[in-house]
Amino acid sequence: MPNFFLDHLPNICGREEEIKEAIQKKESISLEETTGIDFGRIKSGASIALHMHQPLIPAGGVDLQSARIISNLQYMFEHLGEGDNHNAPVFQWCYKRMGQFIPELLAESKKPRVMLDYSGTLLFGFELMSSGDILDSLNKLANDPLCKQCVEFLGTAWGHPVAPSTPIQDFRLHVQAWQHHFASLFGIEALLRIRGFSPPEMALPNHPDVAYHFVKTLRDCGYEWVLVQEHTVEQLDGKPLSFKHIPHRLVCVNSQGEKAEIIAIIKTQGSDTKLVGQMQPWYEARGLNRMECCGRSIPPLVTQIADGENGGVMMNEFPPKYFEVVRNCSDSPFPLLNVSEYLAYLKAAGIKEEDFPPIQPIFQHFLFQFFEPGTGDQKLAEAIEKIRKENPQFSMEGGSWTNNISWVRGYGELLGPMAQLSRLFYEKVLEKGVSSLDPRYKQALFYLLVSQTSCFRYWGSGLWTEYGKEICRRGIEFIKQNF
Repeated sequence: MPNFFLDHLPNICGREEEIKEAIQKKESISLEETTGIDFGRIKSGASIALHMHQPLIPAGGVDLQSARIISNLQYMFEHLGEGDNHNAPVFQWCYKRMGQFIPELLAESKKPRVMLDYSGTLLFGFELMSSGDILDSLNKLANDPLCKQCVEFLGTAWGHPVAPSTPIQDFRLHVQAWQHHFASLFGIEALLRIRGFSPPEMALPNHPDVAYHFVKTLRDCGYEWVLVQEHTVEQLDGKPLSFKHIPHRLVCVNSQGEKAEIIAIIKTQGSDTKLVGQMQPWYEARGLNRMECCGRSIPPLVTQIADGENGGVMMNEFPPKYFEVVRNCSDSPFPLLNVSEYLAYLKAAGIKEEDFPPIQPIFQHFLFQFFEPGTGDQKLAEAIEKIRKENPQFSMEGGSWTNNISWVRGYGELLGPMAQLSRLFYEKVLEKGVSSLDPRYKQALFYLLVSQTSCFRYWGSGLWTEYGKEICRRGIEFIKQNF
């Protein structure tokens, strides 16, 4: 019998009650925690976030069925002559460079700001590669008294899964696993400072039941706001958002009539690293002025997120442009801001969450013309099927940064094994109440979370799909043999 236990696993479970209790006691950010932004005199602000991700793949050997699971970053280093793998050293630099940039700008008495989103698979990849320099850099940003006022880490889902097509109980496990892992690396206090959530692939569920559980999971895990792509949401009347640079209230109602809400920060435009690499949000903010919202004059906030390492602009042009903008905008009417400090200002000004304009996931207005929330999941399923037959363009697969990619259609060979692994984990592990402290639980959870990484679906077919199927195979065999 093969030995399915891995030598080293990330800290992704076992502290559920401790973390839940700590999160329930945390307080919202206060203006005292920020570094001297005079919100009363600013005209507008800009916020940038850097998304960092590398998957884990079964590529530590020549035979797919026996290869060690390693970081794709490690594979790139070991095969520098293949494709774009020569970028690996630059990627590594990108993952740690904000730990140098922020202190340098603070030493100049400037007010840098940045939000950072690191997937769990990437963080574990740093551990597997013994990249202590990167982890030390991130620890400085998360815990240094001055740096932590300028850097806002964003929570995410550990394995970088696509929320609309990930089983709801699994997505919750991803969210909790990321919190476990981040706390193990940088401390519980650093975790408690995280208030915003960055969905992998900017994918927002629009199926009412899935969207409801998505928001409920975030609220249960202590998140106060979520970043959403402008084209994945609509006003309650089905119209596009009229103004995108103010907070909104994402309202999700399920088939039973239950409601879950969370503050939504709108990421505008598509996914283009040039927008952040060239600091476009700040240049856009300079053309805006204070506006009326909820009966008060507030500065609008232009928000963008992009891959923090991909593309020549981000790798080469971002550093000098970031320094230039921070030096120009510090103490100006158009500063860089992080979202949570911006929300703290609005709260201090007397604006409550319920004051923000409501929005919902895309296509729900159309759906609710045929379905009444509260009439049950069977009626919902019937309504969706009826609409699909009459309107092939209608989709309940959610929306993401690029709506020309379906994360479901064409992935039957992979989604089948993924569904089987998910079902086995639920039946053999969750339903039977296996303790999350049990080593078998952690091993099975690891396979489950890694198998749902979006990269295995992004390319549609080929080696990456085979990677996903292989991880599913290992997880299925492990559960069958050990539970």
